[in-house]
Amino acid sequence: MYNLGIYIYKIAAAIASIFSKKIRTMLRGQQQTFGILREKIKPEDYVVWFHCASLGEFEQGRPIMERVRKNHPEYKILLSFFSPSGYEVRKDYPGADAICYLPFDTKHNARKFVRLAHPKIAVFIKYEFWTNYLTRLHSKGVKLYSVSSIFRPTQHFFRWFSSPYILKKFDHFFVQNQQSKDLLHTIGIDCVTVTGDTRFDRVLDIRNAARPLPLVEQFAKGHNVFICGSSWEPDEEIYIPYMQQHPDWRLIIAPHVVSESHIASIERLLQGRKIVRYSHLGEEPDADVLIIDCFGLLSSIYRYAQVAYVGGGFGAGIHNVPEAAVYGIPVIFGPNNQKFREAQKLKECGAGFEITDAETFAKVMQPFIDNPASAKTIGQKAADYITQNAGAADTCYKAIFEQA
Repeated sequence: MYNLGIYIYKIAAAIASIFSKKIRTMLRGQQQTFGILREKIKPEDYVVWFHCASLGEFEQGRPIMERVRKNHPEYKILLSFFSPSGYEVRKDYPGADAICYLPFDTKHNARKFVRLAHPKIAVFIKYEFWTNYLTRLHSKGVKLYSVSSIFRPTQHFFRWFSSPYILKKFDHFFVQNQQSKDLLHTIGIDCVTVTGDTRFDRVLDIRNAARPLPLVEQFAKGHNVFICGSSWEPDEEIYIPYMQQHPDWRLIIAPHVVSESHIASIERLLQGRKIVRYSHLGEEPDADVLIIDCFGLLSSIYRYAQVAYVGGGFGAGIHNVPEAAVYGIPVIFGPNNQKFREAQKLKECGAGFEITDAETFAKVMQPFIDNPASAKTIGQKAADYITQNAGAADTCYKAIFEQA
């Protein structure tokens, strides 16, 4: 039944690619995978394979990859993605020796991929459980690990009609919380360690290595700054009208989709404000709104704000909350955050704030408008939460690679 579903999925993707550039990009990328493996990986290489679904999972796996690169430069690192939003952004990542798409999980693809890659160790990040790949890896004696995984009672693994067969292929799980360990125990899996989320290590690494951005620093200097990262239109329709009433606060907006049409829609909402795009920063010295019209800067820009809003909570789910919290600033986000443990914990400690509409946004934001200094006190709780929960990457690295 599973294999039939994969073939149906392949057919559906081929049809959908006629209408979707993203899916066309993925299918073309998959066609190049085996050529990349032949070119980049030699029979004598000691290969460590990291697989990430997309960009978020890459950020969770990256701290471990970088520890492997630092301590075992003789290992060859293979990095694979399923989604174009991961591969297309990180296809030139210098920390891996070979980067490719993961082809659909057919038996043929699994056999060919494992034969060409011949990994000694495979690390799957968070939710990745591909039956044919895992079965093939297990049959070849490859050490299999799941990192930063998280399990919930609603997942099919824990239904009465399901089998834990595929999960038992893993040598060890490094899970984010105790609930995940307890759930795995109910289906007979005890090779589990609660480590927390490696993403905390990643955002600390980013903070410590953040590059200076003199023009942004000059824009923010001497002002209270509100930043929205990974901003979507439903987010903008809430926070922009409110912030328009407080022109003494400067705005930095980093849209999730950097397109001319999206940026133009943001600019229409900001009538009356002096706007500058990052690509022209320095040309408009009196601007009080900065729109980031490129990628790769957001994680370094959060530090210039008093309050942050992380977008996506009115859609599929909020984006990277720890990326903002690590700088010791309060973080606001939309209602779709239940599956994001870090958001729940930030709410519990009083440094994260859920909003559902314009009214709740105003209620959360007004105390910071009235007393900007309060943001620093509350933000410190966010920074403390990140620091106190770091360490998962070192734990995983030592357990996997110091005994490899």
